[in-house]
Amino acid sequence: MITSQHIQVAYKSVEADGIKVFYREAGAPDAPVLLLLHGFPSSSHQFRDLMPLLADKYRLIAPDLPGFGFTEVPSERNYRYTFDAIGETIRQFVDALDLKRYAMYFFDYGAPTGLRLALAYPERVSAIISQNGNAYLEGLGDAWAPIRQYWADPSPANRQVINDAILHLEGTRWQYVEGVSNPDLIAPEAYYLDALLLERPGNKDIQLDLFYDYQNNLKLYPAFQQFFRDTQVPTLAIWGKGDPFFIPPGAEAYKRDNSNAVVELLDTGHFALETHVEHIARRIVEVLGDHIN
Repeated sequence: MITSQHIQVAYKSVEADGIKVFYREAGAPDAPVLLLLHGFPSSSHQFRDLMPLLADKYRLIAPDLPGFGFTEVPSERNYRYTFDAIGETIRQFVDALDLKRYAMYFFDYGAPTGLRLALAYPERVSAIISQNGNAYLEGLGDAWAPIRQYWADPSPANRQVINDAILHLEGTRWQYVEGVSNPDLIAPEAYYLDALLLERPGNKDIQLDLFYDYQNNLKLYPAFQQFFRDTQVPTLAIWGKGDPFFIPPGAEAYKRDNSNAVVELLDTGHFALETHVEHIARRIVEVLGDHIN
């Protein structure tokens, strides 16, 4: 039974890679670890409802990636916002917490982050939950068209097109409600918080730099897929089928390289936890519970 009664979530920070990484934690210290990796433009806040539902079974740890949420990157660090850099920061984060074995739940930007971690420490990964977390070219939807144009021609004009399309409140809200059959189920504080954090000085340039660098994740897809083939890690790919960025063929593709992959498509959009959190929590326990333990 999934229940959130009497569960407390702690809000902590740890130094890793010269950065003060903020993270949420719930569950017993000696419980099996489930590492939660968020996406754009969110933070560990997206796991606020999932963590209490699973904390009686697992130790849940949800960091804010550099450039997101409440993680603090000192200006003197001269941090270069790339996915390689973020992956290295999270590698040092798990080492700072002495995490030697964990399952990973990754979403959106959390996928290339978590899969870099998996390549670094393949023996540590007990299971994977991919929630609209892509590792296949066929998983990229039409919403990537202006970003692909930016990759081909990183001109100020193309950079501005992306800024004007998405890096504001209405663009953030669109990511939450697009593909959702009942937008009234989406809590407005989620996209308002994301949009407010985007307005911090310099943050939009960070996000535009990451949009440009995302093309380098595609170059790692063959290595990610080789990891799936080599390890056959137990995997639940549970995706919102209305997501305009990461589309259902990307979920189905997991089965091509991993005979232990279970694929489930939900009638919702990109931020599936906003509408299906109890169902996703239940499916994590049903499909992967034995493996995470």
